[in-house]
Amino acid sequence: MLRCQFPAPLQPGDLLHVIAPSGALREIELFHRGVELWRSQGYRVELPPSYDRRWGYLAGTDEDRRIQLAAAWNDPACRGVLCARGGYGSMRLLEDWTWKIDEPKWVIGFSDITGLLWSLAVQGIAGIHGPLLTTLSAEPAWSQQRLWDCVQGHSLAPIKGEKWAGGTATGLLLPANLTVATHLLHTPHMPDLDGVILAIEDVSEAPYRVDRMLTQWRLCGALSKVRGVAIGRFSQCEPPTNIPSFTVEGVLRDRFCDLGIPVVAALPFGHDGENAALPVGVPVVLDGDRAELRFES
Repeated sequence: MLRCQFPAPLQPGDLLHVIAPSGALREIELFHRGVELWRSQGYRVELPPSYDRRWGYLAGTDEDRRIQLAAAWNDPACRGVLCARGGYGSMRLLEDWTWKIDEPKWVIGFSDITGLLWSLAVQGIAGIHGPLLTTLSAEPAWSQQRLWDCVQGHSLAPIKGEKWAGGTATGLLLPANLTVATHLLHTPHMPDLDGVILAIEDVSEAPYRVDRMLTQWRLCGALSKVRGVAIGRFSQCEPPTNIPSFTVEGVLRDRFCDLGIPVVAALPFGHDGENAALPVGVPVVLDGDRAELRFES
């Protein structure tokens, strides 16, 4: 994987477009709180007329959502793209989609937005794996400030977790939702995993499903060139009651800790809690001995 290019730092007055590329919007109040938080930083935030459209579990038809994405990405006045929520659907937009890389702009979101972030990384453009408009207002002040710092070109503080496997590795950070990333393996929208620090999180996946996904990564060789693994929150992933099971932590330890690379867990990103902004495709150091992920200047 090649180092990704940052878009130009945002400044007050810049225009940001909202898109709903994935699931149908349900958290209307939280969504508007997120919009107002971006506006409170001095940015102009433009909502598409179809942001609350619904088509089954999606926020409108594929054509509707692709038109939204194209309108935002291709607007020369737009400096960043704010994703409304996750769910499912971003991968569907990538069929017959080509990024026009005249001038990079920010794409911000996580969870299902992994589809857009990884596809952009293939083009050498850094997005931000970070809070969605529907989750931003629940973030603590330090996490909100970290997101502003990230898009304004400021340095980012390290994040700390728990040591699972020691050693130190340097590589390019590739954050992702595990489920979405698994379904991008061996597609044209999968970044080269050579030399990456893989950062993963997930929600509402039973331990056996996490096991199945990670076993696929192992069998297809996707982990063979990864230099380190940074694990965020796997929330609502408890085993079913009254059925024999490993815990999700047990599965993650089993599938990662024999690879001979640093593994740091319990890092503050993912669903249902603090979600530290993580830029895609930038140099980082994963320090398994200090249980720390830090960013190189």
